[in-house]
Amino acid sequence: MTARACLQWPDKRLHSAAAPVEAITDEVRAIWKDMVDTMEAMPGYGLGAPQIGVMQRLAVVDCSTERGQAVLMANPEILHASIQFREHEEASPNLPGVSAVISRPRAVTVRFLNAEGVVEERDFVGLWATSVQHQIDHINGKMYFDHLGPVKRKMLIAKSEKLRRRG
Repeated sequence: MTARACLQWPDKRLHSAAAPVEAITDEVRAIWKDMVDTMEAMPGYGLGAPQIGVMQRLAVVDCSTERGQAVLMANPEILHASIQFREHEEASPNLPGVSAVISRPRAVTVRFLNAEGVVEERDFVGLWATSVQHQIDHINGKMYFDHLGPVKRKMLIAKSEKLRRRG
């Protein structure tokens, strides 16, 4: 198992868009494996490659109750989002100790390159949809708290920094 360290906010890579993946190679598969190991070690429901300093459009998501069902995605993009929204408390190892309730579409259809290098379209609903959107934000250089208003965002970041200084 190779769990990697997560970058800490405000590392500039966390607010920079990642580069597209040209092909699924052994290197990409190794990064995905490390990402799954890192996600499981947190534990969490997903991880975007920029969170561990890899500036490629790679994401992993596993919201299954039994785990071990990670969906590996390269270049994921949302094709369709439901008009019905769902609220969920979100957090990130990049800004530890804090979380916020974020409202996102309840379901999304996503196109991505899968582990076999084949373009796949898949529907995600509920927690799966929330996590996929959260990871796509990461590869686009956004954090979950970017969905908050400026005052709430500033308070959340300040609280995390205070906790980090204490710890």
